[in-house]
This record gives sequence, C-alpha cells and structure tokens, in this order.
Amino acid sequence: MTDAPGGEPAADPGAPAVRAVALLGDEVRHRLYEFVRAARGPVTREQAATATGISRKLAAFHLDKLVEAGLLQASYATAGSGAPGTPAAQAGRPPKLYQPSSQDLLVSIPARQHDELASTLIDAVLTQAPGETARQAAQRVARQRGQTLGAAARGQARPGRLGAERALALAGTALQRWGFEPDRAAPGCLRLRNCPFHPLAARAPELVCGMNHAFLAGFLDGLEAFTVRAVLAPKAGECCVELRDARRHDQA
Repeated sequence: MTDAPGGEPAADPGAPAVRAVALLGDEVRHRLYEFVRAARGPVTREQAATATGISRKLAAFHLDKLVEAGLLQASYATAGSGAPGTPAAQAGRPPKLYQPSSQDLLVSIPARQHDELASTLIDAVLTQAPGETARQAAQRVARQRGQTLGAAARGQARPGRLGAERALALAGTALQRWGFEPDRAAPGCLRLRNCPFHPLAARAPELVCGMNHAFLAGFLDGLEAFTVRAVLAPKAGECCVELRDARRHDQA
C-alpha cells in the first residue's frame, strides 16, 4: 500500500532510517543532535561546539553527517545576521545554521508498514461511497494501491506476456522492498514470511488480512500477472497471503 510517486517505493525504505539511528550511537553526534533539538531555533557550529565541549572543526564534521542522514537540516544566515565573533562572520561570510529536520524516522525490525495501513484506512473513510461498507471501502482502496505498485513493477519488466515463474520473480523483488520477506517455498508458490501489518493484523484479522489480500490481488492485476493468484493461507508469524501459480492452485 503506497502513496509513493509512480507507486514505486525506495529500494529499501527502512535502510535510511536504520543508518540515521546508527549515527546517533556515536556519543558526540548524540550530544550535538540533542543540543540542536533543544535549542528551539537554528544554531551555528560555534554554538554547538561550545555547548558540547568539542572543537568547531569536529562539530562541523558531525553536524554535516547528521544533515546527510536527514536528522538535521542546514541553511545559511542572511547577510548581516551572522553570529558575532564566528569565523564566518569575521570573514564576511554568513554562518551555517543547523536545526532539526521535519523528517520522521521510523525503524522496525522486522519491517512494518503501519503508516501505509493507516493511510489506506483514512482514504477509505474519505472516499466511502453511499451503500459501501467501511470494510468494502478499505479493500477497494487497498486494491487500487496494489494496482499502482504492480503497474510500476510491470513498467520495469520486459514487454510481453508474463508466465507464472517470471511473474513470481518480479513480485518477489517488488514485495521485498515492502518488508514481506518473500520466499519461494515451492515451485509455483511465493510465500510471504513477514506480515508488514503485524500486530494490527492479529487484533483485527478479518479487516487487515482482507485489506492485505485485496492489496496483493490488485498488485497482481497491475503487474498483469494473470497466471498468478493471491490466496489467503494464514500461518502463525507470517503474512496471511501467498502467491501461487493459478494452474497449480486450480489443480490442487
């Protein structure tokens, strides 16, 4: 379930957050980050260095690392507003200022997509049609989002009809990025070893699993994987859906 442009998520949506949090494992960076957040306004390298008891050069290095990770954002003071006494001000250059970024960082191991689930439910409430139940609206929106993601994955595939094996391989690549942990459990079957919506799925399995099933069915539609089906097959600790070669499923 995605709002990403074109329906395609980043290669690994959780990796930047993990790297950012790892940066805070360094005591100096942690102190700098806490100082900037507590300042309630932009701070200079000199101010950060003084507050944390380190050199300006070291503060600049670590502050810029925090900017690269998305934890802080940097800008330059307007002309004439440089902090007095700073090397930049003395040289006539506006000082570099740091403040917390507006980016939210969510880290979950294994991967979870609770924000996507919440976004789907909000869209369902906002677009619920007369005569449509809340559950039907949620499944409709989930299916539409799956179709968008599937169409994006299809756009990266070779032209032509997709056989089941090729479709399952493409599905595995796309769904890995969303934390489903796909696994080729058997020929013609892609098992999803992780539920990105746990533990909410355990609280309301009919609702959440129904949305997940609709999402994955829509994904296959968008992928034009007409030889593969999304089948409800709940297993403890895993996703409630697996993708199967339709011919094998029909024969089972």
